Amino acid sequence: MNNISFELTDHLLLRLKSLDNLFAKIYLDLNAADQEELKYLHKYAKVSLIGSSTRIENAILTDIEVSWIDTILTQEVKESAFEFHKQMIKEKLSEDRERSIDEVAGCRAMLMAIYSYPEEFYPLKQNDLRTLHYELMSPYPKARPYAGVYKTLPNPIIELNKRTKNTRTIFETAPAGAITSSMMSELIEWYNANIQLSAWPVAIIVEFVYRFLAIHPFQDGNGRLGRGLFLLGLLSSNSKIITFVARYLPIDRFIEKHKDEYYFVLNKCSKGKYQDNAEDYHIEYFLKFIIKVLEESLNNIIISQNRYQAEKSLSKSALEVLKCFQEHPETRLDTSTIVEKTNMPRRTVEFSLKTLSDKSLLQRYGQGSSSRYQLTF
Repeated sequence: MNNISFELTDHLLLRLKSLDNLFAKIYLDLNAADQEELKYLHKYAKVSLIGSSTRIENAILTDIEVSWIDTILTQEVKESAFEFHKQMIKEKLSEDRERSIDEVAGCRAMLMAIYSYPEEFYPLKQNDLRTLHYELMSPYPKARPYAGVYKTLPNPIIELNKRTKNTRTIFETAPAGAITSSMMSELIEWYNANIQLSAWPVAIIVEFVYRFLAIHPFQDGNGRLGRGLFLLGLLSSNSKIITFVARYLPIDRFIEKHKDEYYFVLNKCSKGKYQDNAEDYHIEYFLKFIIKVLEESLNNIIISQNRYQAEKSLSKSALEVLKCFQEHPETRLDTSTIVEKTNMPRRTVEFSLKTLSDKSLLQRYGQGSSSRYQLTF
């Protein structure tokens, strides 16, 4: 059953078959991994999704900083963990980045709900979307009045040029009110009828997410939620291989990499305007883009596995230096600072820094005594 609104051409079918083969290859590799490695790969994917998805919407935290926040919040499983640690996180990463910190916390909460119990989101309900949106937006105090509530005002998709500060409209979304509510009801019914029956679940997920973005049902946060829904679709598909591998995919890392193309394709599918009839879109352009992103995400798992093996091979002293960097994500450290923080001999620290740099676990900046180092991700 392929009840989609666009044609799966021979070329698209070949691309989807090739993608399925790559999923199967990575699935076999992951099945050979132990639980410690899978936990490492999942954290990498989760942090990549949080960091990239929020930066696409102009947040400014690095993946290293996001990883540090995730580690802090993972140690405290209570729902109030972020509120409990928020002041400490702000002081560590600086108060002027509070909005980005709130957005990271919200995106993490939404993804944790998706990762933790994806089976509870099928069949999908409008209330599920409201709940995920509330998780996404509620850490930001100014967003709480409209968290989990469909929009009441127009909300076109706007792109901000960080260099010039100019904005431009990428997409004119659906009108607020009855049209949004009606179209969301129709879209969710369509998704539930197709996601677990289609031979090509990725095509179903791509159409679902595109139509969701075109409606833009919430006042804010639709981009982050839409990318979260893409992950949810993969975890809810009828393919055991796709649902297993999806936990380890850093998808948004490669959407961010191709951010300009992402916005261009969103516009190209509809010439920048919401359509009542889904067949008036050209979602095949978005499908081509997403296939490329998934291919890059799948191949990146292999790179992450190599990084895991590199960390496993480290000496006790190199691991201690690495831990020092993980605890100080906000700054680049020099040799003297690391000696002070670890109480290790300078020569040992210098050798550890060289080892970590050679294994591409650290990035070196500067030369000689002015050298500084920072974690890579």
